[in-house]
Amino acid sequence: MNSVMLKELAFDGLLFSPLIIFIPLAFLLSCITRLVLYQTGLYHKLWREAWFEVGLFICYLALVIYLLGS
Repeated sequence: MNSVMLKELAFDGLLFSPLIIFIPLAFLLSCITRLVLYQTGLYHKLWREAWFEVGLFICYLALVIYLLGS
């Protein structure tokens, strides 16, 4: 298994977590997916919409970290 080592981002002498970039990207992907599901009518067939959205965001965040993490 490949471990992902996140490195901090330096900006004007301050160190930031890379999650500052990864979290909005995952949120944008989940919003786009939610919009597509809503437009196709599949969103209303979900049993628990809130839990689906949280799970979708976490899956997208894990995917973004895996792809862009190192």
